[in-house]
Amino acid sequence: MLAPMTRRLAEVAKKVGVSEATVSRVLNGKAGVSDATREAVLTALDVLGYERPTQLRGERARLVGLVLPELQNPIFPAFAEVVGGSLAQQGFTPVLCTRTVGGISEADYVDLLLQQQVSGVVFAGGMYTQTGVVHEHYLRLIDRRLPTVLVNAAADHWEFPRVSCDDSIAVEQAVGHLRALGHERIGLVAGPADHMPSVRKLEAFRACGGELVEHTMHSLEGGHAAAAKLLARDVTGIVCGSDPLALGVIRAARRQGMRVPRDVSVIGYDDSALMTCVDPPLTTIRQPIEAMGRAVVELLVNQIDGTAVATGELLFEPELVVRSSTARVRTDER
Repeated sequence: MLAPMTRRLAEVAKKVGVSEATVSRVLNGKAGVSDATREAVLTALDVLGYERPTQLRGERARLVGLVLPELQNPIFPAFAEVVGGSLAQQGFTPVLCTRTVGGISEADYVDLLLQQQVSGVVFAGGMYTQTGVVHEHYLRLIDRRLPTVLVNAAADHWEFPRVSCDDSIAVEQAVGHLRALGHERIGLVAGPADHMPSVRKLEAFRACGGELVEHTMHSLEGGHAAAAKLLARDVTGIVCGSDPLALGVIRAARRQGMRVPRDVSVIGYDDSALMTCVDPPLTTIRQPIEAMGRAVVELLVNQIDGTAVATGELLFEPELVVRSSTARVRTDER
């Protein structure tokens, strides 16, 4: 038993930069250690995966769970970088939790984070985006009164502060841009029909007079499949619910012998990394990730500090970024 204990003391001491004796004093609840050092030791204990001593488990660690649906879409790593950096400036350590198909679920991650006595949780693109589904793990967070913030959550039924990009304005900007270029047959490639942000985009598209819609999974392959159906309906412009969807649309157009933007204009959503480097550089709707990330951290830290925050939705306005995947509609025969 002594060897594992000695190893634990040594690892934590090295992580924090203090002596093993100092770590021992913290773990045994002894006096003579500053609050800052005590907090640093407890945080290191959590990060290294060791259980806190029983008498210390009532204290919340300065850890924050950051739960993401995936990392393949570059917008999620970008968001994690912004939020993680802002949390670190506030003295918190982000714990990245990424869902995998057939692997650890969002509910499993919540259980793990609660066991680690985290100070709060941030969800981006979480299961709350599904309509008509009640997920018990969110109820557990409410029962525990654990500080929580949801990102891009069109979910009024959850009593959490929410930070979102305004999907309605995004679609209005995209459709307006294509119409200014002379496009009349405009299609929308949206996410699943039970995905609330996609529902918002669809409602805005309908309000703009749009009728040609295909729902699909948020992936390059999903964009390819949806585009094949829209191109068969002679659309000249396509608005997409994400940048990966837009890249799938471009691939589908090329495989049909069409050129972007000469034969069809394409608009993405997010302005994720490397969209200036694809061929052609993608016209897209930019989510203000920096501003949204800072707002998320501010809302979370205020909750942790005991400050009351509104449980409504804070909407941020997106920005149309025009590049080379859109052009004036052709008036000659294709």
